Amino acid sequence: MTAGPHANPAPGSTPGPAAPSPGPSLQCMEVWGGNQAIDTGLAIPGLDVRVYSRPFGDHADGGGDVHYISQCGTGRIGRFLIADVSGHGAAVAEVAGALRGLMRRFVNYVDQSSFVARINQEFSRLADAGCFATAVVMTYWAPTDYLIMCNAGHPRPFWFRQRTGRWELLEPGRDQDSSPDQSTANLPLGILEPTTYDQIGVRLSPGDLILVYTDSLVEAKDRAGRMLGEAGLARILADLDTREPASLVAALRDRIDAFRGGSPPDDDTTILLLRHNGSRPRRLGIPQWATVIGRFFALTADSLRNRGGAIPWPQLRLDNVLGTVLDSANSRVGGHAARGERARLKASGAVTVTPPDPARPG
Repeated sequence: MTAGPHANPAPGSTPGPAAPSPGPSLQCMEVWGGNQAIDTGLAIPGLDVRVYSRPFGDHADGGGDVHYISQCGTGRIGRFLIADVSGHGAAVAEVAGALRGLMRRFVNYVDQSSFVARINQEFSRLADAGCFATAVVMTYWAPTDYLIMCNAGHPRPFWFRQRTGRWELLEPGRDQDSSPDQSTANLPLGILEPTTYDQIGVRLSPGDLILVYTDSLVEAKDRAGRMLGEAGLARILADLDTREPASLVAALRDRIDAFRGGSPPDDDTTILLLRHNGSRPRRLGIPQWATVIGRFFALTADSLRNRGGAIPWPQLRLDNVLGTVLDSANSRVGGHAARGERARLKASGAVTVTPPDPARPG
């Protein structure tokens, strides 16, 4: 992981409060993460990222929480995966390896629905071994600040909106019955294949935060055995300084430790915090395109050597291809969404997620 493409401030945007550099940027078509302990910051165009993960008991082989972040070849697509996998050790290491391969395979895809379907298929293959997972998958389209989220039975993320100064749950509106049979929608991965996963899209503003976490936070218990819960987590978040991701994550951990009365957590803990930094990916010139093409062929060669490895083919759709030279093509993904709007999307099997309908606010 080295310094990646420089990100330019968005024209006419107002950056959020000043903050120290979050850390190094992802390289072209890099997939970063795993299931090991980590506490670090990094950046992709448009977002500062903070990742904290600690396996229960500090297992040397890693825990059951898996985290991955990727960036596409042009810097426009960022993808995030947080999964809470049943079990520990070799079984989870196998899952983590398979997820890394899928992250690489779909690193240049705007549409995440095929990726989600393939993840579910992978866990269905491992179901006989009792392996399943809850997960949140998110795709960030930097040209229009658009974030698309899919939740497979995972704790609901929180969204801090700089405009209102308030935290709220990131979920579809209650009036959005986005699946024909809600009883079989949004199940944990590996429970049922095929199944339907709802997705929502929101357009972020500079200074907005997205918090994704595993269930050890909301399942923390005080000395009397009372669980913190989602409401308790919301109360803690409301008291925290939102100006800098690293200090917010540390303060959140301290507050939850205090709630436990100093007792250690009894499960793996993972926290992912995204902060919109008001930047845009730079248009690639000839030297940058040479790097992208060279990286693609290097990854392809590596995949062929490994027989069946993941080749990061680009998704052939108008915004993904023409958007490299025409800004107007990039606006097909969330370009007409109002700030703070929530649009409902669907992902089922290989069905393609269509651009959100701006007439349907969340």
